[in-house]
Amino acid sequence: MGVSSWNPLRSRDGRQSKLPLYENLNTPSKERDSNDSYSDSDDDDYSITSSSPGTNNSRVTSASITTATPIMPKRSFMVSGRPRQPIAYRLPNKVIRYLCFGLTSFIILMILTLIRASHNENKALAEGRIDRPPSAPPAWESYPFLTRYYGGIRNLVPFSKNVPEYPRLQGEPRVDKLSYVNGSNWKPDVEERNLPASKEYIKYPQSVFQNAPEQFQECFLDKANKVRVPPIRYYEGRPNGFPEAILGSYELLGLPEDICFERYGRYGPYGFGYSVRSGGLGTGEHGEKEGFEATWEKVPQVDWKGMDWADVQRRCYRSNAARYKEQPPRHPAPHGFYVNEAAAAPMKIQARDTLPEEPPKSSAKEPGKEKNPAPASEEDSVGKKLPRTAVVIRCWDEYLWKEEDIMNIRSLISELVLASGGRYDVHLLVQVKNDAAHPIWADAATYQRRIEETIPEEFRGLVTFWTETQMLSLYQGIFDLFARGPDLPVHGVYRGLQMAMQHFAYLHPEYDYFWQWEMDIRYIGHYYDLFTKIENWAKEQPRKGLWERNGRFYLPSVHGTWEDFKQMARVQSEMGTTGADNIWDGLPGADKQSQASGRGDKPIWGPERPKDPKDWFEPEDDPVPETTYEKDRYVWGVGEEAEYITFNPMFDPEGTTWGLADDITGYNTTEGMPPRRAQIITASRMSRRLLMKMHRETAFLKHHAFPEMWPGTVALQHGYKAVFVPHPLYVDREWPPEIFARTLNNGRNGATGGSRTSVFGQREHNLIGLTWFYNSGFAPNLYRRWLGLKVNNDGGEEFEMTTDESKNGTSVNEMRGGEGRMCLPPVLLHPVKDVDLPVEANPEDTLDIPESDPGA
Repeated sequence: MGVSSWNPLRSRDGRQSKLPLYENLNTPSKERDSNDSYSDSDDDDYSITSSSPGTNNSRVTSASITTATPIMPKRSFMVSGRPRQPIAYRLPNKVIRYLCFGLTSFIILMILTLIRASHNENKALAEGRIDRPPSAPPAWESYPFLTRYYGGIRNLVPFSKNVPEYPRLQGEPRVDKLSYVNGSNWKPDVEERNLPASKEYIKYPQSVFQNAPEQFQECFLDKANKVRVPPIRYYEGRPNGFPEAILGSYELLGLPEDICFERYGRYGPYGFGYSVRSGGLGTGEHGEKEGFEATWEKVPQVDWKGMDWADVQRRCYRSNAARYKEQPPRHPAPHGFYVNEAAAAPMKIQARDTLPEEPPKSSAKEPGKEKNPAPASEEDSVGKKLPRTAVVIRCWDEYLWKEEDIMNIRSLISELVLASGGRYDVHLLVQVKNDAAHPIWADAATYQRRIEETIPEEFRGLVTFWTETQMLSLYQGIFDLFARGPDLPVHGVYRGLQMAMQHFAYLHPEYDYFWQWEMDIRYIGHYYDLFTKIENWAKEQPRKGLWERNGRFYLPSVHGTWEDFKQMARVQSEMGTTGADNIWDGLPGADKQSQASGRGDKPIWGPERPKDPKDWFEPEDDPVPETTYEKDRYVWGVGEEAEYITFNPMFDPEGTTWGLADDITGYNTTEGMPPRRAQIITASRMSRRLLMKMHRETAFLKHHAFPEMWPGTVALQHGYKAVFVPHPLYVDREWPPEIFARTLNNGRNGATGGSRTSVFGQREHNLIGLTWFYNSGFAPNLYRRWLGLKVNNDGGEEFEMTTDESKNGTSVNEMRGGEGRMCLPPVLLHPVKDVDLPVEANPEDTLDIPESDPGA
């Protein structure tokens, strides 16, 4: 009846007996309802006695079953109830609502906070305000410093007997650095300190003055043709243990490597070492000076007061004008009508500098121009008339001139202009930074006054001013990418430097070539010897494989001879190499685009055009290869003057981490960036044809790029001959040569660029220890030590003159000294800034105090 229950204390019979019901029992509802709940008393289970009828009792009849009243009373079944679970306390709904609202609000607040933090971090990262934890130092910082750069003229050895401290190939035993000091490997100690005699460089057998002497009228400093510049002097040999150049080659370029220069032999002719009263600079008069008088043993000291270098250059050119091409007329400037002016000839622009009236869209030839004109050279010019070259030194009007700057510019003019018979001219291209305060274009007197206020008197006639607003007016319509932010516009000195050079070349049609030079470049050697040998070497380079060689550093200790290097560059370019950008090629899931490009590179043979033909500018004037790449036997280009000469590799910025790789504007980039090349440091030689092409393309097609990328890009796209010159470079630490080679040429297919692993970009710190790089730390330190100054408390007068036997010579600060003035082989150094030399007081600034009269 209802729910069956189980009780272990109940009898078997009671559990098994059932009352068969054949009709509904008329039991009260109250009794029926009571079956749903049972008594908790255990006695109820035994309310049925043994006499109670059951199903197994024979006395129970069927009649009794049919009665309305049951025969046996209904038994109440007792089922033990399940234990009730205690009911937990339930929070009120109001509290639950508050908790849910609070939790939701907290989650939303956290999401908004994270969004805000992410935005602030991205903004700070873009602005460079992230304080990053210090990263692990680069590997090169663990390499020890080289010491034998700081040896002196009292410890010179012949170049053939010198055992260089570096580079040491793998497996070679390390050399005891003290052996370089005591001279046990080459001379007895008694002869070690003898000072050798210096010699005039113009008589050096391997100099350009002896190998290829020229006939011209000698140039003098004064109008009476009596004052000569004393020749610079050199010492034979090198300081014992002096390292070899890790990059570039003396032998390849014909530069002297078996001699060295100390400071008096190099700068003594230009005022270094004697007083202001005597016409000198008033510096270099103290310290280790033994033997410095030899500089003036044949030619007396020059009184440099009142020098006018513009007049000196004009007189030198006029004395030798017959050697050079006739000067074309200047470009006349439109200036309107003047009633008192003589009838002027119609304005005609020279053929080589023709400016199209509209952006060229047709291939019509300009009058007076030949198809693929060859650059000017001595052999090709009529009557073997020589081309002339301008050396343009960039500067700004607020530049602080110091004595060291003055003697450097004097050496540059004397060794290039006077020593060449007027083949070179030196100019100062000076930026006026604030032309609002100095309106030089509005008033000629203001122009001249600004020159007098900012430029030393002897150089004032060399100055050409330019301003940012001037470039903005000349080259209007250029789309500015603001690659370095709004403070560095495309027409400014940082990103628009080449614009000033382009316009300067347009104003000076008398020059065929232009060296772009900088105030912070120094050369330990003779400038004319350097420039002549570099230009001659570049002229003899074949075009085949030229761009591939241009994109690589040359390490003779690793790459072998130049011929070995040339073939290595060819094989790497044609076959390709495994690098970080293609190491996963061929594997499932690799980038299919990189696999499609292949490992080998297509050789550059002729112009590399932009993809959009609308970006082509005057293609009919570009040189065309004489034959196919495969048939050429390294003939095309030999004897052809280089249009572009650089001192660093011309690398492909595509895919690199160089921050200015995409700073190129005016091109259609929907199908990718145009072909381009870049080289760090703008110092280079550019031909007039290249600069005029850059000038016209910027003015009419609005093409432009970062100054270190624009000349190389134009040369690449127009097929001009561009040459990287592997000049000698030194490094300050003991880099393993093989590791250094892999670090520098770590781009695509063994080149320096074209890959994210390129040394140009985030890995430029590896170049800080070289003698030639834009942020080199070694070059300025080496130069200051060479001048006799202290650097990091090392060097100076005491170091040069006194030997400290307590030091072991194993590091720079442990060198014993006493070897005399430093002596360096010919080498280019950059950057050298703010060199403060001890200078005597100017006698004009001293007060004349009258003597007192004792009898007064």
